[in-house]
Amino acid sequence: MQIKVLVVDDSSLVRKIVTDILAQDPEIRVVGAANNGKMAIQMSQELDPDVITMDIEMPVLDGLAALGHIMSTRPKPVVMLSVLTQHGAEATFKALELGAVDFIPKPSSLLSASVDEIGDQLIKKVKAAASTKNLKKTAEPAARINKLESRAVSDKIVVIGTSTGGPSALINIFRSIPDNFPSPVLVVQHMPEGFTTAFSRRLDESSSLKVKEAEDGDDVLPGHGYIAPGHSHMAVEKKGSGYRIKIFQGDKVSGHMPSIDVLFNSIAENAGSNAVGIIMTGMGRDGAEGLKRIRQAGGYTMAQDEETSVVYGMNRVAVELGAVNEIVPLADIAPRIVRHL
Repeated sequence: MQIKVLVVDDSSLVRKIVTDILAQDPEIRVVGAANNGKMAIQMSQELDPDVITMDIEMPVLDGLAALGHIMSTRPKPVVMLSVLTQHGAEATFKALELGAVDFIPKPSSLLSASVDEIGDQLIKKVKAAASTKNLKKTAEPAARINKLESRAVSDKIVVIGTSTGGPSALINIFRSIPDNFPSPVLVVQHMPEGFTTAFSRRLDESSSLKVKEAEDGDDVLPGHGYIAPGHSHMAVEKKGSGYRIKIFQGDKVSGHMPSIDVLFNSIAENAGSNAVGIIMTGMGRDGAEGLKRIRQAGGYTMAQDEETSVVYGMNRVAVELGAVNEIVPLADIAPRIVRHL
């Protein structure tokens, strides 16, 4: 059965580009196109699409307002089309908090890039969106864990890998982390270049951790969070009794750059039993093999459960591989991390 898609954008050029890209895949059928949010709401009700691609800046009713209405009445998987600007990034993360499944840089802003790459991303994200199960608005964050009892710096290092559905889930976790958290947290979130800087700032504002986009040579410090940049792999290497971040470009690993497997493999090699690894919502298998290596090296590993995952993919593969000590719902991840430090 074909995936029915409603394309929403005020630009006729972008509507045509998106429609033409999706028409290349025989498993996808564009059933309609809307040029504003009000029309999108009406056509969503009439056409009952499986997935909606949604622009943010539109006349009559913008994409955020339309998304909020759709998610509160007849929820549909929505993939946002986002402009590569600071304002665009902030609006995109707001959309994810309202319940959008994922986002992709708007094709018109990437015309100098490979059309094939844009098309490949769009088709994959639409198919991932069509397979989503958890379409509720972002869950209320778990209460922040009480300040830890005069805990000294821990030797543990926490690493998290996630993809589709990850930004909102990560905000939930980072909000719950206690004030005097004794370990560093390193994150690979599959996200295009240009968005990871803004996402790092958003996590920093949401958390007691000091969060930044990771840079090559950063010392890994307790109470700090490091987000892999959207254009490079992130790994760790030993530096004396601690660790240092290595940022580098190379071939995609497990289909991605940054790759969760690259980070997890380096953690297994350099941190071993001092590692706490978590794999979360996302399509594919990136991170599953690396998580298994962490467990084999003596580290403690967790997977987000199916019920709270937007896409039960990477975490499902990790469970099937025997890479996971514990399967936990989103709200329990932060408390379990604290327990294993």
